[in-house]
Parts: sequence; C-alpha cells; structure tokens
Amino acid sequence: MNPNFFDKIQPALAPERLDAYRHDQAAPQVALARYLWNMALCESLYSPLQMIEIALRNALQRSLESHFRSPHWFDVPACWHMLTSTQQDQINGAKQNLQRQNKSLTPGRIVSELTFGFWTAFFNKRAAQNRDAIRITARAFHGAPKSQRDIRSMNRRLTLIRELRNRVLHHELIIHWADLDSRHAAIMETLGWISSELQELANVLNRFPVTRMPGSQPWIGKLSRHWPYTTVNPPATAVHRDHRSLLRGHQRRRNTLLPPLGQGCLHAFARAS
Repeated sequence: MNPNFFDKIQPALAPERLDAYRHDQAAPQVALARYLWNMALCESLYSPLQMIEIALRNALQRSLESHFRSPHWFDVPACWHMLTSTQQDQINGAKQNLQRQNKSLTPGRIVSELTFGFWTAFFNKRAAQNRDAIRITARAFHGAPKSQRDIRSMNRRLTLIRELRNRVLHHELIIHWADLDSRHAAIMETLGWISSELQELANVLNRFPVTRMPGSQPWIGKLSRHWPYTTVNPPATAVHRDHRSLLRGHQRRRNTLLPPLGQGCLHAFARAS
C-alpha cells in the first residue's frame, strides 16, 4: 500500500482509533487492513443482532402480556415489583417522553421506547427467585432446553450478546475477542429458542463465518491493489507479521482494550495477518 495514502487517511479516521490495531508495531497496511476487517465483521453481525434484539423484546412482551393478562403489564403491581429500579425509571421515562410529544400512552408506544438493556435486565438476581419471572422466561424461550431456561444461565448468555451488540454499534474493536465465534453462535442459538423460522432466516443471511475465516489477508490484498507502492516494492513487514509479537503488544494494553468481561476475551489477533 502506498504510504502516502495511509498518511492522508489517518487523520480522518483518527490516529488513536488506528493505534488499537497496531500495538505490535504493525505496518500501516496491516493496521488499516485489520481496521477494515473489523468493520466487515461488525457489518456481518448487524442482521443477527438486530433480529435478536427485536425477537427478545417481542417474545418477552408476549409472555408478560399473557402471564399478567394485560397489555399494560408494566402497570400491574406484581410485575412492577419484579422490575429493577432502573427498569422502573425507564418505563417512567418512556411515558414522560411520549407525553412531551402529546402522544397517547399505548402499550406499543411505551414498549418501543424501551432499550435492549431494559429487556436483558429482566434476567437479574431478584428475578431468579421470582416464580412469575421464571414462568415468563420459560414461555418466552419455549424452544430452549430446560437446562438453559433458568434465569441465571439466560443472564450470562444475554450479557455476552449485549456487550457484543454495544461494541458493534459503537464501531469498536472486536477482532481481538477470543470468544467472538461463540458469541455469534449464542445469538443464532438464542434466535432458535424464540423462533425456529427466524433462526432459519438468520442463517440464510449469515455472512459472519465467511468474513471471519480469511482474517485480514483479503483486505491487505485490496489495499495493495487499489493503492500500490509507486516507486519501490513494499517491505516484507508490511504484510507478514509475527503473531506472537502482536499478542504480546496487545496483552500489555489489555486493560484499555478488553471488553467488560475482561480476561477471558483477549485474542491474539491470530487471524489478523
């Protein structure tokens, strides 16, 4: 890749953002290729993440309506006491926001105001001891094995999915996550627990495996073809990197780059170059 091109594009993307992709002193071509690969992976995860967010919301809403026998389940005292204080604040905030817009407080409008975090927060420690919550969870995830329907297991699973969703939507680094493949698999499996048909649709649209497997090499090739060196051959280090040196460099910075779950998510960038 022509170094002049990198020098000119770096200010637009921000050096600090690109620095996350070259802690092993990677050449500019490799760092930019990793950035593009990360972008492509985020893009491939968008459709399954969108599906799980919508499916989870609708499954829980249906289950709550059925269990409390009211479309206004959020106003039923038994349900209200099951919610965390943060969830209660979110419902009140949703109602206030609609009132400011002079809109009627219909269940559909209130539900549409609630965030993904609101729905994943259902699976908290208090809910794990609540019979209503246990029944609501079982109905929402009717396709899940009984061993996976318990609220604690569901909380761990949905926490992993929510963290990935937040990083993807905030355009953050994910290619260093050692468990990225298992998080993607968890999304696809959870979709099947809610709706086998939706899981089938997600599988048809799924581009994550074909984007993940080749690593950054296709992106290195694209950069070399479109912005080639004009006077000299590119140095070997522009393409071939020592994976172990990249791991060491990334481990030194793990406290600032790791996702919230911490130590289990460090990845060596083994496919990155």
